[in-house]
Amino acid sequence: MSDTFFTAPPHWQWLVILYFFFGGLAGGSYVIAVLADFFGDASDRRLARLGYYVALPAVIIGGLLLTADLTRPDRFWHMLVMSERGRPLFKSWSPMSVGSWGLMVFGGFAFLSFLAVLAESGRAPAALSGLRHGRLGRIIGALGGLSGFFLAGYTGVLLAVTNRPIWSDTPLLGLLFLVSAASISAAALILLGLWQGVGSHSIARLSHMDGWLIVLELLVLIAFVASLGSVARVWVSAWGVLLLLGVVLAGLVVPLALHWRPRLLGGLSAPAAAVLVLVGGLVLRVVIVLAAEAV
Repeated sequence: MSDTFFTAPPHWQWLVILYFFFGGLAGGSYVIAVLADFFGDASDRRLARLGYYVALPAVIIGGLLLTADLTRPDRFWHMLVMSERGRPLFKSWSPMSVGSWGLMVFGGFAFLSFLAVLAESGRAPAALSGLRHGRLGRIIGALGGLSGFFLAGYTGVLLAVTNRPIWSDTPLLGLLFLVSAASISAAALILLGLWQGVGSHSIARLSHMDGWLIVLELLVLIAFVASLGSVARVWVSAWGVLLLLGVVLAGLVVPLALHWRPRLLGGLSAPAAAVLVLVGGLVLRVVIVLAAEAV
């Protein structure tokens, strides 16, 4: 039996689960926006703007949820600043410290890109549009994309370094959360793109991308469960049923079928698949967090 079964749970509940979801959505949306800006054509610019619009509110919500979960929310700044000296506090050996700084750095880049797209729409001074274009825009996009990539996968890594069943019994949790973050972000942008009338060419390419992300997530999830070895018996429970029905079937297999056979629901196939992916992504985090907490 793994020694993780003899440790005390950290009592993470819905606030942390929702933080994991919104953190993944923020990082994934920003990365997709950067990819659209760097490698897409002119028709993808509106899609990229949506990604930047999503990233900032999502990371703010995630930060507020994480702060609210602290024992003393009013002292959240102690994660970043020495209370005695007022100097920056960074502990490279502490996953919580690294994550706090990663969240703040990404939030800064998300804010700059948000200002840039506001300027492009005429809602902020036009000079700020330079934050998205030219050499400065490239630097901000590249560094912001790297920090978004970190944030999208960090939530899984944070669990992996917490000595609890499932979480620290596999090296694949960070990868699973990273791929899931990319998939739910693509799904969210598909829904927003359809609502905002983004070009069908961009939506089609994003749907194609999400289809392959779903395949990759399904493969990683299978490898993740297999890598648990004897610990996988935790899934012989109601949590396992929820994983199978809520994540694998409803969140992956059905959306994949709708991506590959869009005529199944006609014009509703793309939005239905996107909604199911988002729900499945949330259920994935619920199952992984609460199944370990219940042991």
